[in-house]
Parts: sequence; C-alpha cells; structure tokens
Amino acid sequence: MRINKYIADAGICSRRKADELISNGNVKINGLTVKELGVDVAEGDVVEVNGSVIEAGRRKVYVAVNKPAGVITSMDDDRERETVADIVADIPERLFPVGRLDYNTTGLLIMTNDGQLTYTLTHPKHEVYKTYVAKVEGVLSGARAAKLRRGVDIGGFVTSPARVKVLKQMPRYAVVEISIREGKNRQVRKMFAAVGNKVRELKRTQIGEIRLGRLKEGHYRKLTREEIEYLKSL
Repeated sequence: MRINKYIADAGICSRRKADELISNGNVKINGLTVKELGVDVAEGDVVEVNGSVIEAGRRKVYVAVNKPAGVITSMDDDRERETVADIVADIPERLFPVGRLDYNTTGLLIMTNDGQLTYTLTHPKHEVYKTYVAKVEGVLSGARAAKLRRGVDIGGFVTSPARVKVLKQMPRYAVVEISIREGKNRQVRKMFAAVGNKVRELKRTQIGEIRLGRLKEGHYRKLTREEIEYLKSL
C-alpha cells in the first residue's frame, strides 16, 4: 500500500495532506525518515507520523455536527477557544473536520477519521454542492440573484454558477438559500458582498444529500449507513 494511502486509511489526514507530511520529513517507516511519495508500506512495517506510530484499518467513524457560531473548525486552538473537537470529545477516535466553516457561520459539518473520504469531499474535481441559508441586508433583486447564479468575481476568483432561491424578502433584509460547489474562504459572504448585500447570518444546511435536519447546535449525530454509502459513491 502506498504510504499516503496508509496514512489516510489510519485517519490521520487526506492523501494530499499526507504527501505534504512526507515531503516535510514528518513520516518514518521502520525508524527511517521517508520523503519519497511513491514508497510502499509492507506488512509488518512500523509507520510513524510526527513521532507517533499509526495503524491503518482502524474503525471508521462518520458524524454530522451542527457547529455553533464562535466555535473554531479545528482540532485545537492556541488561544484556547472552543473547537469542533470539543463537540465530539466523547468519541474515542480522533476525528477531523471535512472542509471548514468560518468562526461566525453555523450549521452542518462532517467529521471523520476516514482520510480517503475527506480527500473525495474536498477535492475540486468532485462537484459536491453545499447549501446555505443566509440572512442578508437589503433587497436581493432579480438582477442580483441572476448574477449569483451566473458566477461573480470575489477577488481574483470567479465563482461557478450557484443555485439561488429567495425564501423571504422583507423591506430591510432577505433570507436566501444558496448552493455552491467550491469552498473558498468566506465564499458565500464574499459572493453576496459582490452584488451589494451584506450577510448578517449564515448557516450551512446541506452537503450533497446529507442534511442538517433538526440536529441542535453544539450536538452531533452519527451518519446513517445510507448516508455513508452515498458519500463513498461520490
């Protein structure tokens, strides 16, 4: 088995991140540092990442988290703020978030120790729509919504066509459902800003066919067998 796949199967990170660890000299096989990406791991080999022995084939865990505002999408924080790791602290396996939600964004986040699934869901070639509900200032006119659907420049990057549906329009604000395929930093906020509407509240409600549903903020649930099979089919 290739070393990057072995690391991913052990739930450490995605294959792409594993390649970075290898290149940076953070991986050892049988006590020897390896920096070649194509090295194979044989049965009986001892693999270390950052000084800790790892083992592929551990129990895979998949959960959906409803991230509250003010919680960091990270496994730890040097400022000792609450992280998504705190939400799943009672799970013995070390889980990692798939993608990110910014500090003030709430909603659905998938966490797992399946590195291959993380790679699949975050790789640009896999067009997995993420759906958000945004409360934005002002009126989202038909012309502005059309721009979002076509794609907008958010600063050196033109977004792919988005799915946009106005759920409620009030004199001073609108509630809008928007689905995007990319995952650029603060992308949804930047998209609305590009057409003149500032985001006040933002919640992710769906990733592909995985829905947040009635899961309470700050809680998690295990994905169903059907949901896991769906994600692995992407």
